[in-house]
Amino acid sequence: MASRYVAYTDVMESGDGHERQLPRPVHRRALRPVLSAQAVALLAGGVAAGLLAGTATCTAAQGGLLMGLVDDRRATVGWFLAGRLVSHTAVGALLGLLGSAVSLPPQARAVLLVTAGLTIVGFAVRLWRRGPDRCAPEPRTRRAYKAPLLGAATILVPCGVTLSMEMIAVSSGSPLAGAAAMAGFVLGTAPAFALLGWVLRRVSRTRLARLAGVVAIAAGLWTAAAGVSLGGWLTVPAPASAGPPQPTVTVWATRDGYRPSMVNAPAGVPVEVVFKVAEPGCTGTVSIDGRDVALPAVVRLPPQPPGSLRYVCGMGMYAGFIMFS
Repeated sequence: MASRYVAYTDVMESGDGHERQLPRPVHRRALRPVLSAQAVALLAGGVAAGLLAGTATCTAAQGGLLMGLVDDRRATVGWFLAGRLVSHTAVGALLGLLGSAVSLPPQARAVLLVTAGLTIVGFAVRLWRRGPDRCAPEPRTRRAYKAPLLGAATILVPCGVTLSMEMIAVSSGSPLAGAAAMAGFVLGTAPAFALLGWVLRRVSRTRLARLAGVVAIAAGLWTAAAGVSLGGWLTVPAPASAGPPQPTVTVWATRDGYRPSMVNAPAGVPVEVVFKVAEPGCTGTVSIDGRDVALPAVVRLPPQPPGSLRYVCGMGMYAGFIMFS
């Protein structure tokens, strides 16, 4: 099949003694090296992001799902990681192909965080009640699919770094590059998940099983609370602020939250919020005005009525306020 890309590389002598060039089709395979280079670069970047930034945040947000495997000795952490790799790679390909149209909005992620937190609590309560070395038998079919399904479910409760990688996949504009970015990120975080799974499995067979169950219950409640915070379903009083309203405000993202946590802006006029990153962490992605934004960035808000606008990090842990007056 001929391509619409044409190169003039063949030369033929015509009857009048002059040479003329003949068109020769150049197949689209010539574009593959460019796409392959982009995919390799994003794969390497994803691995680095997973190792350096995603290890702590992702295991904190998603590691609790490993509690569902401690009472089944046949369910290996390897299958959990395989399910995680498949789901993240597939979503990366979709994001590269379709863009942000397939991204979950903050409210939907909030519901999933609450669901995941309650699920972790359920796993932990079962571990706490049974104690060490009391493995309840499960149906064989459920045993076979439990680990990969739990691993695949981690894509539904993304940490802040995962959200940043999803935005990179969107900006790549290529299914191959988007899949490579997300796959690399999963590979980078795999050692931490493997270690956490091994520790949970070992602890569950000792007298510390009940203590591990209590810790997991606290982790599940923390995850559910993060979902409630992300959804903005609890009324939190805004902190006091100082300074006159400014049409352009600057907010710094740190490991411990946003500074200042409260800024003043004029109501009834467009406002620019300049987000800068002081330290990398989960605050590197912010949900504001119903959308996710990777930082650093400048967010332009339409005219707002008098009142406050709340924004929160992608994991629902840290919030800030803009007071319009």
